[in-house]
Amino acid sequence: MICAFMQKGISTITTPIFTRLLTAEEYGQYNVFNSWLGIITIFVSLNLSWGVYTQGLVKFEDDRKIFSSSMQGLSLTLSIVWLIIYILFKDSINNILGLSTVQMLLMIMMIWTTAIFNLWASEQRVLYNYKMLVFITIAVSLFKPIIGIILVANFTDKVTARIFGLAIVELVAYIGLCISQFLKGKRFFVSKYWKYAVLYNLPLVPHYLSQTVLNGADRIMIKNMDSEKTAGVYSLAYSISLIMTLFNTAMLQTLNPWIYTKIKQKKYTDISSIAYISLVVIAYVNIILIALAPEVVAIFAPKEYYDAIYVIPPVAMSVYFMFAYDLFAKFAFYYEKTFFVMLASIISALLNIILNYIFIKKFGYIAAGYTTLFCFVIYAIGHYCFMLLVCNKYCDKVRPYKTRYILWLSIIFILVGFLLLATYKFVVLRYLVFVCFLAIAIILQKKLDFIDKIKNIRKGS
Repeated sequence: MICAFMQKGISTITTPIFTRLLTAEEYGQYNVFNSWLGIITIFVSLNLSWGVYTQGLVKFEDDRKIFSSSMQGLSLTLSIVWLIIYILFKDSINNILGLSTVQMLLMIMMIWTTAIFNLWASEQRVLYNYKMLVFITIAVSLFKPIIGIILVANFTDKVTARIFGLAIVELVAYIGLCISQFLKGKRFFVSKYWKYAVLYNLPLVPHYLSQTVLNGADRIMIKNMDSEKTAGVYSLAYSISLIMTLFNTAMLQTLNPWIYTKIKQKKYTDISSIAYISLVVIAYVNIILIALAPEVVAIFAPKEYYDAIYVIPPVAMSVYFMFAYDLFAKFAFYYEKTFFVMLASIISALLNIILNYIFIKKFGYIAAGYTTLFCFVIYAIGHYCFMLLVCNKYCDKVRPYKTRYILWLSIIFILVGFLLLATYKFVVLRYLVFVCFLAIAIILQKKLDFIDKIKNIRKGS
């Protein structure tokens, strides 16, 4: 978690440097590249390093090295296939995306090298080998801006120079990880593992695209329906709120292998106690952000961004439901019911677009924060219902979670979030409420021994 915050911090600190080295137009072009990178990555890599790989490491535990080696082989093969497709149609693709040939080639290389790291990192997390993972992550986070600044300052095509800096650091840092997994597994192609991974992840492509829409459609629609200024204010609030997803990621990276192992062992009820505590922790972290939103916005931006404080509460609450959905979706992922995952994602994404169109027009850009919250609530509910269907069929109708516990925790979290929002104009009252909840958090930590329980998970218990 500390590593993730350092990584984010380095990125945040160096952003003002690049905004001064690049013109506004160049910085815009670089962000367009990143937007396309996020979308194209889904098709080129099939996001193999996500759920299917972690699940496979648990399912094929006795064959883990060969499985990992073959996934690196599949990832390289997919990248080469898409490289050939690009070369055949490069003029048309360049015109559609508004990118140069060099930029597209660098993009494909970055998709491959990022996949290398993500596959290797997932295996390290399953084995709880954090030291090398943290070292490489921090080293790459430092060298990316350093090399980027040197190249951007010395080349005419500054956008391509910035992209090249990222690509070359990833290639140098990650190629050894790929070779390492190949040497350990000694298998490039294993038909049953390739078939398993492709058939598992192909139906999830709409799910990953829907998540992209769910996370990004509001900003695009605000820009088109309101103004670029309000889109900027909303983007600031959204970016600040999503900082808390670092806690989601850190928590899930610890819990995911353990949850899959418990499902494999059919010890479904063991999951609930840790899940409840995790939800409480994520709720408290986001409550802290909501409570301090006015101060955080004041640190991040000048006064014209002040209205962003009213967007942070609903979006921060959405982060809680992002975490909750993942706990529920694990059962559909493990039993390979990816259609359920895809269906919940598509419904939520379409609902988000429809509600944004209606309410942004009627109430302005702040409404997008509340449509985001509503859609993530529906998203979590959808995955909870599909989890129950999966458990009825594959888990002997055992319920891993008690609905009333999840429901009451979520209701209390939302009520506290809106209570804090109501105190934004009353500073003393807001701090009193905040201090009360901090005291409750300290008492709960001592009572629940959360840290000790996480240590026990790392020990495999």
